[in-house]
Amino acid sequence: MNENNYHTSIMHDTASYYDSKIIAHGETAQGVDWNSTDSQRLRFWQLAKVINTTPQVAFSLADLGCGYGALYDFLKENYDYFSYSGFDISEEMIKHAVNRYSCVDNVQFFASSQICEPVDYVVASGIFNVKQSYQNSQWFEYIISVLDHMYNASRFGFSFNLLTSYADPPKMKSYLYYADPCIMFDLCKKRFSKNIALLHDYELYEFTIIVRK
Repeated sequence: MNENNYHTSIMHDTASYYDSKIIAHGETAQGVDWNSTDSQRLRFWQLAKVINTTPQVAFSLADLGCGYGALYDFLKENYDYFSYSGFDISEEMIKHAVNRYSCVDNVQFFASSQICEPVDYVVASGIFNVKQSYQNSQWFEYIISVLDHMYNASRFGFSFNLLTSYADPPKMKSYLYYADPCIMFDLCKKRFSKNIALLHDYELYEFTIIVRK
């Protein structure tokens, strides 16, 4: 299977996986495959550190793998002026998101893996975790392709998270992808920008990387 084919296969299988989660659990943290609302919000705090502005200055943000749009609620609590675009390959997620925010003016959603026009910031939470039966090498190449897209779609920077290879071995699961934070930092430093932050100081088995242009 060539690169394009297995990328298509990855997206198809990932969409099916998350379709099943939102159908089973609805608009909850479990519906986007997180353990709790508290851990979900903690991730949002880390990802939002890429936003380099004050609450009173407007910005645009794309949420890649937006789920049902929970990040919007977090942003609304902390920023006064922004536009939010959510993208997800799970059509079930997008259906829930559109229904949830149908009366909100500064929100739009797309059933797509591609950000349609440049924005100030791009964030991605959890989209690199569930590799299912794919080989680590295939999944790593897929991650790089998505990061390239996030870089190209953002004006000022992007942020994303990954499960950490420093997780306790007994708790690690074979269908999840655990990344070496040092390798990911080095990759982003060499490929995207000199201004990179690695956040590995919060109480979850993961890390966040901030890329500033």
